[in-house]
Amino acid sequence: MINLKHIRDQFPILKEKVHGKQLIYFDNGASSQKPLAVIDALNDYYSKEHANVHRGVHTLSQQATEKFEEVRRLAQGFIHAEKEEEVIFTRGTTEGINLVASCFAKAYIEEGDEILISNLEHHSNIVPWQIVCDEYGAELKVIPVNEAGELIMDEFDQLLSGKTKMVAVGHISNALGTINPIKEIITKAHKVGAAVLIDGAQSAPHISIDVQDLDCDFYVLSSHKMYGPTGIGILYGKEHWLNEMPPYHGGGEMIEKVSFHTGTTFNQLPFKFEAGTPNIADTIAFGEAIKWVQNIGMEAMAKHEHELLTYATQRMQEIEGLRIIGTSENKAGVISFLVGEIHPYDIGTLLDQMGIAVRTGHHCAMPIMERYGIPGTVRASFAVYNTKEEIDVFIDSLKRAVNMLS
Repeated sequence: MINLKHIRDQFPILKEKVHGKQLIYFDNGASSQKPLAVIDALNDYYSKEHANVHRGVHTLSQQATEKFEEVRRLAQGFIHAEKEEEVIFTRGTTEGINLVASCFAKAYIEEGDEILISNLEHHSNIVPWQIVCDEYGAELKVIPVNEAGELIMDEFDQLLSGKTKMVAVGHISNALGTINPIKEIITKAHKVGAAVLIDGAQSAPHISIDVQDLDCDFYVLSSHKMYGPTGIGILYGKEHWLNEMPPYHGGGEMIEKVSFHTGTTFNQLPFKFEAGTPNIADTIAFGEAIKWVQNIGMEAMAKHEHELLTYATQRMQEIEGLRIIGTSENKAGVISFLVGEIHPYDIGTLLDQMGIAVRTGHHCAMPIMERYGIPGTVRASFAVYNTKEEIDVFIDSLKRAVNMLS
């Protein structure tokens, strides 16, 4: 049982007002709010601890390096990676996917090879693979989705072949909230010799992640979705893949030796993929976010968010003409919906005037909107600090907005 008041008291922004109304923040799928532990960590680093990390002999550099590398160990534990050097710091999920797409392609993709993604993917897990296919002459194949917003696994089985080199799918759909059967996907992909990348941007805040149990080859996530700062995330990769793939960026830290005469040799993992001065402050604050989530407990958080999802789904049935897009039995705390012929942007604008933050549009997932023949949706996405009382205000406000627009 979580203590909601104690949790909410740790988020200063939840006391803010928007257009004179108490803020209700239901845009957590885009980015979650930050607890004081994360905010304080950023302030403390810049006011008391700042120095560049690695190789410094002075005290501040050594202290910063120790804190920075401790976050790598925290992240390793958070996703249950076998080794800490399998955890690469990135700017976030998008950079992690681009890194893998670029480096994996250089090492393994040839003309005629196939890459599989799904119709549920965020643009960040579509466009990098389109670029790879254009550059290397590979073919991009798409796993279709049924009316409930679930992957059609029989079709996935048909798409898999000996030509499949990579399967890249999201753990949870950002647009619909569908939780995909990724363990089944990974097992089947491995049987044909394909590697698997899992986009965990939406799963990291909501469900436990065990990359060894999943047996995925790559897993990417972002700090800012899980109560941490922006601009930092992690890429997990199995050691043998990371060792065999070429570097992504060149520069300081990722080198072992640079010479005009003998050329350059690259650093060992994880530094081979971490060129330049890293995002030290946000990495340290990300560590506080990981500890904060672990302190509450992922199971308790998931239980609370599922209760919110169930309650909101039931209450939304009161609104005539409301249609939920994505009705899988296995969902995270996301509700994407339309009401009659009202444009989602108009609903979102009126809700904002009432102090309620939701997301409207295609949610960087245009192909799934095209699948349903719609321009976009209104999306309400929940976090551990949200309450049923907020949902009641949301439903009342939504009713008012619909009446005004009908």
